[in-house]
Parts: sequence; C-alpha cells; structure tokens
Amino acid sequence: MTVWHGDGRLAARTAELLGPRHPVMAVALLASGQVRVASRGADLDAAFEIGSISKAVTGLLYADALERAEIRSDSPLGDLLPLGDAPAASVTLASLSTHRSGLPSLPKAAHPVRRTIALWRHGTNPYGDDLGQLLAQARSVKVGRPRPRYSNLGFELLGHAIANPAGLPYAELVHQRIARPLGLDQCHVPATAEQLGPNDLIGRSRRGKARQPWTGEALGPAGGIRASIRDMARLTAALLDGSAPGIAALEPLAPFGRGARIGAGWITVRTGGRRITWHNGGTGGFRSWLGLDRAAGAGAVILSATSAPVDRHGFVLLREPVARA
Repeated sequence: MTVWHGDGRLAARTAELLGPRHPVMAVALLASGQVRVASRGADLDAAFEIGSISKAVTGLLYADALERAEIRSDSPLGDLLPLGDAPAASVTLASLSTHRSGLPSLPKAAHPVRRTIALWRHGTNPYGDDLGQLLAQARSVKVGRPRPRYSNLGFELLGHAIANPAGLPYAELVHQRIARPLGLDQCHVPATAEQLGPNDLIGRSRRGKARQPWTGEALGPAGGIRASIRDMARLTAALLDGSAPGIAALEPLAPFGRGARIGAGWITVRTGGRRITWHNGGTGGFRSWLGLDRAAGAGAVILSATSAPVDRHGFVLLREPVARA
C-alpha cells in the first residue's frame, strides 16, 4: 500500500498527475498565503538531491554578495580564484550568473564522456571532484565567445568565487546565508557520501536501479545541494514574499533561449499568459522542479527520488486552480 504524508487533497492530485513512475517523491504548493506539502514513499523531512536548482540558490548568493558589496558584477574570476593567467581568469561574475561566459558545460579535463558512460552503465557519481581539481580543470579551459550557453562549470566556479570574499567554503555559505536564516533544517551540501545522514535518500534510475549520490566539493554550487520538501516550501515562500536573501536574482536580465530570459540563474518564461520564474534539476537518481508565479503569489515544487521527468507536471500544478485554492 502506498503511504502518503501531509495534505490529503494535494496527495490525491499529485498521485493522479505523476502516476506510479515516482514511488518516492514530494510536492509543495503555495498560494493565497497557504503552504501545503505532501510526500509519498518518504516522510516530509527526507532530503532529496535538488540538482541544478542548486544553481538558482547560487544565484541568490551571488545577488546577496552584490548587495553586501563583497563582489562586483564585473569582477573577473581571477580576482577571486587562483587561476593564474588562464583564459577563464578574465571571465566576469555577471557573465557566469547568466550563462554567457563562453565557458563550456564541462571541462574536457574532467573526461565528461567517460564519466557519463560510467553513470549509464554502473550508476556511479560523475562529479566527485574537490575544489583543487576543479581549479586545475578550469585552468585548461578555452573560453569561447560570450553567448547563451548553459554551463555547469560556470556555476561551479561562480559559487566558489563568491564564497571566497566571505571567507567561507561554499557549503558553509549556503548554511549561513540561506539555510539558517530561512530555517531550512535538512538543507546541506555534502562533499562526500560519508557526509550523508539518515534523512538523505538514495535516488534511482527510471528502471529502479540505485544510483550513487552526487556529492563533491566542486559540484556544490551547480548541483550538489540536498533539501527536504519542507525546506523547499520555506524557500519558495521567502521567494514569493521577497524576504529571501538575494531576491534580485529572480529579475530577468538577458535573453536565454527561445522566448525565455534569465536573471542570476533563474529562468523566466511566459506560458498561458502568465510569467513563470523557475528552475529544474536532474541527477543520476533524482529530478526536481521549482516554479513561481510571482504576480499571483503562487509557487510549486516537485522533488522525486527517481530520474523520470517532472517539469511538465510542475507547470501543470502551478497553473491549476488547486494551486490557488
């Protein structure tokens, strides 16, 4: 028998919408000042990998560091990270925050093809590098022309760069400036699998095979954060009421793909006559989606411990009457 926790009405709609492909998942809906959460296969404090929603968190930290005058948007990476005379040293923080730096998605020195094959075949973690390894890889990277190009490498470097003037490692920056102020009790950035706790879930492929946790110091700012649905609901509430640190990150600044614009990591699109600000995430065994209708004061989050897609379901939940009831 499937066991649900939390809001019964939301649980019923989520079960109908997502079906059996997501046996371990959680959802949050926020509207009209109400916060509703539900989960299936795990309790409401279970921690999921949120994948690239970590980039959106890094965007908040970037905007917050600008407000604190710890960095400038035109600061080059070489002023904040030891990159020597490498081409990447001249890339600005602003260009990184909007995926317009000219950096590739991943450095060739990280052997992404080999690691991806190992993930497909064996479920291994392709992102176990530490900060020293990341910097060594970045020193060998060629910088292309500045154009919209989604870059995991760029956000890895951005997060560690903004942590430097704060005198903190990235994981601690997340804790002190996002998790602790907003009460995100399960939110953390594990550098190794040994740092996982009893609430941290193990993700699975679409066929149900267990996948290694995606941990790694380098990965943190681009895809290494874990959080519970309660954490994500609290974060979403703070984004909607404007109290989240670095809220300016949500404001769209530049074109990003067909019909979309991007702020500091946050993507904005128009759909159904509404402007939706959102980000998604995907790791070896998890999928995630967070969306905001800021004009309506509504938000939705889906977290799944299975690598089947959830983006479409997130957009559907956010525009349904149930999201605003």
